[in-house]
Amino acid sequence: MGADQSLDLLNQMLWATLMIAAPVVAVVMIVGVIISILQVATQLQEMTLSYVPKLFAAILVLIAVGPWMLERMTHFAIEAIRTIPSIG
Repeated sequence: MGADQSLDLLNQMLWATLMIAAPVVAVVMIVGVIISILQVATQLQEMTLSYVPKLFAAILVLIAVGPWMLERMTHFAIEAIRTIPSIG
């Protein structure tokens, strides 16, 4: 396996990881910012208050986007396995 093949595989892996994780991370960040704004507005500075809404948001996103995420991971794994014969 040459350096260019391994760098290409690494590049594909990183992009697949970014695309799979982006929806969950984005929604959790948005919910976190909204909760932070509400905490500042109400002067309620409880650290544990932000965990529950972020957890529920992450669960809802995983339920909604989970099949797509699984399909992307499966597609990447199949493509990686198909490149094994050409490595030698």
